[in-house]
Amino acid sequence: MTSKIEWTTETWNIITGCTKHSEGCKNCYAEKMHKRLTGMGQEKYKEPFSKVVFHSEELNRVIGKNKLVFVNSMSDTFHEKISDSEINWLLTACQVQPFNQFQILTKRAYRLPDFKYPENVWLGVTVENLKHKDRIEYLKKTNAKIKFLSCEPMLSDLGKLDLTGINWVIVGGESGPNARPVHPQWIRNIIKQCAAQKVPCFFKQWGEWVPETMMKELGLDNYTGSGVLLNFDGTISNFDDLRNGQYLMLKVGKKKAGSKIDGEEYKEYPAWKQLWDTENNCRK
Repeated sequence: MTSKIEWTTETWNIITGCTKHSEGCKNCYAEKMHKRLTGMGQEKYKEPFSKVVFHSEELNRVIGKNKLVFVNSMSDTFHEKISDSEINWLLTACQVQPFNQFQILTKRAYRLPDFKYPENVWLGVTVENLKHKDRIEYLKKTNAKIKFLSCEPMLSDLGKLDLTGINWVIVGGESGPNARPVHPQWIRNIIKQCAAQKVPCFFKQWGEWVPETMMKELGLDNYTGSGVLLNFDGTISNFDDLRNGQYLMLKVGKKKAGSKIDGEEYKEYPAWKQLWDTENNCRK
């Protein structure tokens, strides 16, 4: 299925359903989408979202050619309810399509070192806050050719990052009606460290909230919506509680917020993808 997720082109849901695992799951987009698809009468989503289902019939489906495919956008490939055998079947299904690149992202990083990954699988972990930086170490223990971090929804500063062996970092704020704001300095810290360690950085989105300092740039000088005072530690202050490192964040919506920071966009990919794109264009 063609995807609206900016950093991929297709989605392939061999698994549906999931359960909440950490703070980033609070406003799960997949859970909302699952309910919508259930309401539309789609057979694949007839079970409750909390029931994890492995759709073995999907293993034989070929996802076109020269595609960047996000596997299991509606679940977590390494969920506890998915067996080692099922994961190996899934990885084999990716391997037999060497003309595509497959992106697998998980919050259950502790299972990652138990498997061998085909060359055309990009393996990533979600690191939404400081508490879950340990997921990076599990990722580094794998043989995946492309290893990436998804710092989305970003819920705290991540401090110092050792990006040795990491090929790509995605960062972004949360979207949706109950989205939590992302502090501008958290994003800048990621971008700065990626540049220093020569790792491509993809700033996907602000989400629903942007700093008040961007309103003129966005053409929203006369904005009259809601706002919060966001502290560097992620807490929200009352308007009479001024602190250093605090930003007035305004809720303008994902589309208006965009993905520029300090006047720049960061839409970088791993260098290996650029080579892959060039080779594919030569074959056309």
